[in-house]
Amino acid sequence: MKMIQAKTLSAAALAALLGLTPLAGWAQEDHGEEDSHAAEEEHADASHAEGHTTDYAFSFEGPFGAYDQFQLQRGLQIYTEVCSACHGLQYVPLRTLHDEGGVGLPEDQVRAYAAQNFEVYDAELDDYRPATPTDHFPANTSVGAPDLSLMAKGRAGFHGPYGTGISQFVNGMGGAEYIASILTGYTGEEKVEAGVTLYENTAFPGGWIGMAPPLYGEDVDFEDGAPNDIAAEAQDVAAFLMWAAEPKMMARKQAGFTAVIFLILLTSLLYLTNKRLWKPVKKGGTTPAE
Repeated sequence: MKMIQAKTLSAAALAALLGLTPLAGWAQEDHGEEDSHAAEEEHADASHAEGHTTDYAFSFEGPFGAYDQFQLQRGLQIYTEVCSACHGLQYVPLRTLHDEGGVGLPEDQVRAYAAQNFEVYDAELDDYRPATPTDHFPANTSVGAPDLSLMAKGRAGFHGPYGTGISQFVNGMGGAEYIASILTGYTGEEKVEAGVTLYENTAFPGGWIGMAPPLYGEDVDFEDGAPNDIAAEAQDVAAFLMWAAEPKMMARKQAGFTAVIFLILLTSLLYLTNKRLWKPVKKGGTTPAE
């Protein structure tokens, strides 16, 4: 029986009996390892809860930024060939693909694109017909996926610190960065909960998302020979969705810049006028009316 009891002793207790190491030391080491593992798990849970958004350098950022027309065209191609299978853009008119400062397709290409890729229901015909530039991108509710028309404005990739939103003054809302981070954030891990398959994603709050990875890299081939790895594709389609959510961004920036210049000139004129009117008062003690 004594031999059996000796075999069941822990390594720490055995070492203490042999006088090698105090039992308290082993206990402290064991607790230290447990605390370290607990801290690592807690840190991983916290990072999953928040999600990590990568700060990509998009061309339209900043007060003087502008959309990259070729990037928007590549993003349109990715949306058409990949994303449109599940997601719609029902609030975006097809005719805006011709607008300057945006995708910038010629009118004949817009007509061909609409007719070749989409069908819309015509109440007068009581049937479906090929889409025209006067129509909107069709909605897609077949699998319950959200519409992407305003997704880049409805999601914020940058927060804080501590929920104050101060980071957004420097980095912007981060909607496009959030979308690109989601598309590149899959780890390849899966799990099933309540009969639903979830996919681990480092950018999604909570760490698990119900959308399967839509991009794997080399999903489309671009005519301009641009890179088609997953990071490049994610940034291209995120930029396109940013344009879809705010197609008049360039006009807004131009109007804002004009307003700032006007206010600077107006302030300067008011300052000089005030100085001229009150100069006699400061020197001779007379009022402007005198």
